[in-house]
Amino acid sequence: MTPQRDVRLTSVLNKRQPDITVVLENVFDPHNISAVMRTCDAVGIQDIYILNHKIPPHRKWGEKSSSSAAKWLTIHQFTDPQACFEALRKNYNKIYTTHLSTDAVGLHELNLTQSVALVFGNEHSGVSDEIIAMADGNFIIPQVGIIKSLNISVACAVTLYEAFRQKSIAGHYDQPKLKGEHLDTLRKDWGYLEE
Repeated sequence: MTPQRDVRLTSVLNKRQPDITVVLENVFDPHNISAVMRTCDAVGIQDIYILNHKIPPHRKWGEKSSSSAAKWLTIHQFTDPQACFEALRKNYNKIYTTHLSTDAVGLHELNLTQSVALVFGNEHSGVSDEIIAMADGNFIIPQVGIIKSLNISVACAVTLYEAFRQKSIAGHYDQPKLKGEHLDTLRKDWGYLEE
């Protein structure tokens, strides 16, 4: 690895945020998943969870939308909601779903500087009742238009850039958060990848 490449990879790894993740539940369109992956990479999210318990597991992501972001991320795939939430509970303190409900709070009211998993649902039916029941709460993205929903990848991008804003103000990008074996493994794996 050239010294320039090492500096670039180290710079990106030093901005990774292991205390925030995205969960995609039964998101059907691989291009939507890839667009979400691209946003995750852009804001420093390393781990992403794909939960398909009502649709078949995906075999590949939409290459054009992701610009190959998938290879820079750690993707955890699940077909069992319980197993997925057990894994999430080990790594994140709060789990919130995007769901229009009477108890939902606005996105800007969430504390996204804490350890958090954000769940986004299927393009047509949203987050399932089963997942809503297992989560710690629901949030909505404030809107003033007629249509009260956004495309999944847009909703995720809006949410993650609010997290990016909050975490930037709190200084989360100023000090490396990845450490030890996890950091060493990613550095080694990334060393073999082409940009």
